[in-house]
Amino acid sequence: MKLKALLSVFVGSLVMFAVQAQDMSNEDISKRIKPVGSVHIAGAQAESAAAAGPRSGEDIYNVSCAACHSVGVLGAPKFQVAADWNPRIEEKGFDTVWQNAIDGIGGMPPKGTCGSCSDDDIKAAIEHMIEGI
Repeated sequence: MKLKALLSVFVGSLVMFAVQAQDMSNEDISKRIKPVGSVHIAGAQAESAAAAGPRSGEDIYNVSCAACHSVGVLGAPKFQVAADWNPRIEEKGFDTVWQNAIDGIGGMPPKGTCGSCSDDDIKAAIEHMIEGI
């Protein structure tokens, strides 16, 4: 008997819900099912930041590259350390180093942690890291 009563309540709830849904406008339904929050991924930049205009190599380095390149994580060439950068540039050439940064190399994922960076942004960041060496 309890099962019949429970089933009756369940079916009644479904019918009531269906009737309510028919009375709702599309706008009401959109409001009802809209997300209650958003997700921020550390290291990722908001679209509005990317739309704010061109970024300098220094800005890109500070936001997306410094965490690894300031201390040489997993063998990353350190910021403005000629001994780290010169062998790479002399042996492979700047364009290969740049392409490796775009595609990813060793422990570095493609474009490092700057998913919103263009290829030219990556080039500017590398140029900043080797400036003066």
